[in-house]
Amino acid sequence: MDKNKVDQETQATLKNRERLFSNLNLLHWYKKLYEEQFGGFPDVSKKQILEIGSGTSPLKIYYPNVKSSDIMDLEYLDYVFDAQEIDLVPHIKDNSLDIITMTNVLHHLKNPCEFLLKASRKLKKGGSVIFAEPYFSFLSRMIYLYLHPEPTNLKTKKPELPKVEGPLSSANIALPYLIFSGKWSDMLRETYLFSRKDCIYFSSVSYMATGGISRRLPIPNRLYKIFFRFDMAISRLFPKLAASFFILKLTKR
Repeated sequence: MDKNKVDQETQATLKNRERLFSNLNLLHWYKKLYEEQFGGFPDVSKKQILEIGSGTSPLKIYYPNVKSSDIMDLEYLDYVFDAQEIDLVPHIKDNSLDIITMTNVLHHLKNPCEFLLKASRKLKKGGSVIFAEPYFSFLSRMIYLYLHPEPTNLKTKKPELPKVEGPLSSANIALPYLIFSGKWSDMLRETYLFSRKDCIYFSSVSYMATGGISRRLPIPNRLYKIFFRFDMAISRLFPKLAASFFILKLTKR
């Protein structure tokens, strides 16, 4: 990985984190996302949880017990390591974690399936990987293909990135959707239990209505919260038409 590229993207991450923390609507979107991710777990505050790709993440605001990590060396992180080498990280013991979580990170990894297989070593039996990633509905497909700045390749022949230049710039946001809606998910089934029936569809255009990381749209927070509830209902009722994200839990066998 290009060191200059990493340094540039580290500075960009710090600026993006400032923007996110000042955007009340975006923080609300993330808060509701985390509630969906952890909603099925009792006593979450007592779980051993590792977050992958914590660069801009506000997760620890809501769940202080989470251990944060990223490939970028940021002073507020608990761990710094390359997620593709998670099996070699000595300070995270094998069979020690209840949950590994990540949000919009899997599509940045060189080989997502390889990462998930390696990550299972750090999970307790019955532990879970929970991730949120873009979902390609009729509406979101148009947004991701023509309006979203990150690369999207729905025709890739391998479940991996051809090249990694930086932790943010290297991506194919379609990878997780393709892996878990097609034959590539089979390579994970000997290690994890999961089903498409367990998929949670999350929001339609309410993320875009926040302005995302790069900008902030002037929608009053109270009005945004009302809109968010409506937006969530649409994504659940008509996921193939309108959903923009999906949440999936993989449970270690």
